[in-house]
Amino acid sequence: MTQQANADHLAIAAAVIVSEEHVLLVRRRVNEGQLSWQFPAGKVEPGETEEDAAVRETREETGLEVKALKLLGSRVHPKTQRYMSYTACEVVSGTAHVAAPDELADLAWCSLSEIPQYVPYGLYGPVQHYLDQVMTR
Repeated sequence: MTQQANADHLAIAAAVIVSEEHVLLVRRRVNEGQLSWQFPAGKVEPGETEEDAAVRETREETGLEVKALKLLGSRVHPKTQRYMSYTACEVVSGTAHVAAPDELADLAWCSLSEIPQYVPYGLYGPVQHYLDQVMTR
């Protein structure tokens, strides 16, 4: 397996979804180390863009139809060592619910001030910057 193929195999796409001054977080059934609450996310499938994967994973996990707005950034996650991309998305239709009960235990719409209660180790800088801009209008 080439290094690029290996990186693609491990690529995780996350959706940063803001609606009515709240951002959607999901709680996984199985924690990844310290990670419990996070953005809807999952593996990028072969031939899929990071943005398309974020939209698909959101639909599969929460039942929400979203539209990708822009890629906020990517990094190797310091806690999981997985390659992560973060895509800003907006809700097109639906009501968020646990649509994949084998993967998710719960979900929550959080205000900007509530995020540290769910993600105490802080957010990726470009994601925090985006949320600071769109959630404090």
